[in-house]
Amino acid sequence: MSNVDVVVHIVDDEEAVRNSLAFLLGTSGFAVRIHETATSFLAIAPSIRNGCLITDLRMPDIDGVELLRRLGEIGAMLPAIVITGHGDVQMAVEAMKNGAQDFIEKPFSEDVLIGSITKAVDRAAARLQGEAANDAILARIASLSEREGQVMGGVVAGKPNKTIAFDLGISPRTVDVYRAGLMGKMQAKSLPELVRMAMAVGWKDPTA
Repeated sequence: MSNVDVVVHIVDDEEAVRNSLAFLLGTSGFAVRIHETATSFLAIAPSIRNGCLITDLRMPDIDGVELLRRLGEIGAMLPAIVITGHGDVQMAVEAMKNGAQDFIEKPFSEDVLIGSITKAVDRAAARLQGEAANDAILARIASLSEREGQVMGGVVAGKPNKTIAFDLGISPRTVDVYRAGLMGKMQAKSLPELVRMAMAVGWKDPTA
């Protein structure tokens, strides 16, 4: 996944800082969106799926620590980096306790910033890929018939075909047929792979 697939959201109340960061990151190949206040960023945060965050710690409306805390409360936390001024290390540590991935002290070098942002972007990209994979698994599960879902529940629980057949009131041979069908629809090459898929999306046996 390339840098442009993940948007770096810059939250800083100082226009000069926002523009400087946006220019640096833009020329380094990152997609960037700037926000003047933490409040304006919070308004759109729940809709962001492919982003990471760089924010100043000290802002007049909501400081960086409070921003991260609120993102966590609404389930919209992103891979985040906070920029700190001299003497703000304690505050930066508090930000990391609230979910920040890293903090960078002013003045910082371009290489340090780019390196930290690259890690945040990579983490955001990995999370996005994971969400896409889980969405695909859920779509496959939705394609199963009711009986296939019931058989899958028994298979994932580790039950032998005879037990599944007894529980469902069907023959072991019929279980074999449903099992082959659901494995194909789930694109699972083995039982362990099917179990991993079910665990990845928190799937529960509908008959349990």
